[in-house]
Amino acid sequence: MKPNKIKNEYKNVDNELSHGVATAKATLSNFRQAPRKMRLVANLVSGKKVADVLTNLDFTTKKAATPIKALIESALANAKAQDIPTENLIVKTITVNAGKILYRRLPAARGSAHPIRKRTSAIFVELAEPEAKKDVKIKKEKSTQGGPDSVGEAKMEKKVEKKVSAKKSPVKKPKKA
Repeated sequence: MKPNKIKNEYKNVDNELSHGVATAKATLSNFRQAPRKMRLVANLVSGKKVADVLTNLDFTTKKAATPIKALIESALANAKAQDIPTENLIVKTITVNAGKILYRRLPAARGSAHPIRKRTSAIFVELAEPEAKKDVKIKKEKSTQGGPDSVGEAKMEKKVEKKVSAKKSPVKKPKKA
């Protein structure tokens, strides 16, 4: 099965994004499958390495896997054309939007007709190099003032004390003779 149209968007390496990461893009317009079904496969792919994605799509048993794989391969070819190193590319974004809707009619009782909407999908893929992770350590400090944390803790302590005091030992009633 061949995708309808694969549109390649070339960008020069000089035209990198503002944050300095080169990207390669590809789009597929009016693919004849509902966007809701295409998104199931697109969500599996998002944020992963391209090599892993292409392997996973080979074993995915959805109809949407084939055109998405072809689209990612097209974006990978665009990256090679832009001289972007392809070893560690990831799928930065993949969006599946609604394309044109083909309207058909199904004959119904008494000469009427029910509408049938044959939905199409427009898919956009962007490959990029992974961003370097910044090691940021966030320190959680305990509040020494009477702020909301200490008030909440005080309330919790009171509730615990009430539960403990509510559990009294059972009192035995004397039996009537």
